[in-house]
Amino acid sequence: MSEERERRWRLALGGEDDALNATDTRLSGALTALYGGGADDEAVDKKKSRGGLGGSAPNVARWMGDIRSYFPSSVVQIVQKDAFERLGLQRMLLEPEFLAAVEADVNLIATLMSLRNVMPEKTKDTARQVIAKVVADLMERLERKTAEAIRGSVDRSRRTSRPRFSDIDWPRTIRANLRHYQHEHRTIVPERLIGFMRQQRRMVDLDEVVLCVDQSGSMMPSVVYASIFAAVMASLPVVKTKLVCFDTVIVDLTEELSDPVEVLFGVQLGGGTDINQAVAYCADKIERPSKSHFILITDLYEGGNVEELLTRVARLIGSGVNVIVLLALSDQGRPAYDPNLSARVAALGAPVFACTPDQFPDLMAAALRRQDIHAWAAKEDIKLVSSHAE
Repeated sequence: MSEERERRWRLALGGEDDALNATDTRLSGALTALYGGGADDEAVDKKKSRGGLGGSAPNVARWMGDIRSYFPSSVVQIVQKDAFERLGLQRMLLEPEFLAAVEADVNLIATLMSLRNVMPEKTKDTARQVIAKVVADLMERLERKTAEAIRGSVDRSRRTSRPRFSDIDWPRTIRANLRHYQHEHRTIVPERLIGFMRQQRRMVDLDEVVLCVDQSGSMMPSVVYASIFAAVMASLPVVKTKLVCFDTVIVDLTEELSDPVEVLFGVQLGGGTDINQAVAYCADKIERPSKSHFILITDLYEGGNVEELLTRVARLIGSGVNVIVLLALSDQGRPAYDPNLSARVAALGAPVFACTPDQFPDLMAAALRRQDIHAWAAKEDIKLVSSHAE
């Protein structure tokens, strides 16, 4: 038997095999996760009946990225269709009870987006409803904090009788309304509010934020959160926001930011990564470097030209652009990333670290004020990547 034929048989049989190299072991694992593999047909049938990928949405997203890197698109479509059926998602999405009971979970969106291209139209409509529900829950959680952090600093030297709720000066308001105390309710009903005015900024003087997000399968939670934050920031009149997603192709979603669900349906998950190409595209969109903030969200596993990428990042920093690299924007905050390239980017002067969604609004507020992000991260107990590879 030829060496290549033996390799194919080992992959077809599945399971653990010490004779396979590292790449083939990952390939075998990706296939076994879906189709099962091992000693007998009964064991295989059991694995098929329950779906080897189980209910772990993060694993599904990573698995989809692996499948795309190993097979041509024609094979990927077949494997994804099998995954969609074996995971039982099609059945769940056609049950109204599932839509009513689903809880906000970024990983659920990751799973649905990974399988989107093989869903029947009826199922895709339900998936859109599920995604809309999850996005609405996340917007409710994140929108207010983001808006308050980014809208602008409070000008405590000026007062207004029509303040926003968060800008009310409660001690002065209470004192001004003491005569309206309601004894039976033991509270004050304020007829006059006193608060602080916010600093106003002219449209021509607005800072620009460019979120450039790696949309490869393993980065899907970061894409979801970045899309929601971009939509929130785009709704604020104090900053101009652009959203660009990429793998080996570039998708500019800036025009879709009024609808984060449409943004997510515009994401095209891929298996490769060309960060250099994406940075080049975004650099061309930056008009006023000294008023621009470039937030690159990627694990820095570059499939493109590394040296050109470093040159472009250095050029952006040198021109005055505030460059920040987030290795992940996720609840876990513990990403897998390329340590060597991360260290080289950090050596250029750009802060490189992972960030949770709860930290992101404060990060953007600090960035817009041009604060030292290294100092901000230290205060938040965030570990930055060292400029020296370990």
